[in-house]
Amino acid sequence: MTTGIKHIVFDIGKVLIHYDPHLPFSRLIPDEAERNWFFANICTHDWNIEQDRGRSWAEAEALLIAQHPAREEQIRAFRKYWHEMVPHAYEDSVAIMEGLIAEGRDVTMLTNFASDTFREAQQRFAFLNRPRGVTVSGDVGLIKPDIAIYETHTKSFGLDPAATIFIDDAPVNVEGAKAYGWNAVLFSGAEKLRSDLAAYGLKV
Repeated sequence: MTTGIKHIVFDIGKVLIHYDPHLPFSRLIPDEAERNWFFANICTHDWNIEQDRGRSWAEAEALLIAQHPAREEQIRAFRKYWHEMVPHAYEDSVAIMEGLIAEGRDVTMLTNFASDTFREAQQRFAFLNRPRGVTVSGDVGLIKPDIAIYETHTKSFGLDPAATIFIDDAPVNVEGAKAYGWNAVLFSGAEKLRSDLAAYGLKV
């Protein structure tokens, strides 16, 4: 296994903070079948990811409301109640990240996140301000797993790809990082992350 890791890059959603759009919508659309239909056909993952790429919420909402005028209130609820979708941090993962920072390790973050909701998250979760910096997809107009976003992060923070390890919960993003030349591990919980980092010589 590669050793000599100098840079640790964390994803945020589902690695450091919980994210689940069903949380507010279980109240707004109580019927599970209807709610699943809504996410599969209206406020879809593909629709939401474009806000991560930099599209404004106003534009995103207008697009869907034009197609589904009867669903306007539910469409607007996605952004309105976004704060309920991120109810808490994963304290054990945050402890790992803060432990690395406390040791003097170079820690940054790379996230698919809309610009405005990321700033809201930073205000709510103080630890998101502790790493050396962050690349937010909505700020740079690129999303993982596009190779260009890993390149942008590398150049922005002066990373050595071979000495970089990336932690993400999505296999496609892990593979994208590897394709660019980073080391990368799939996040599935803090305990496994500790063992994965230890395999790279990082004991926390």
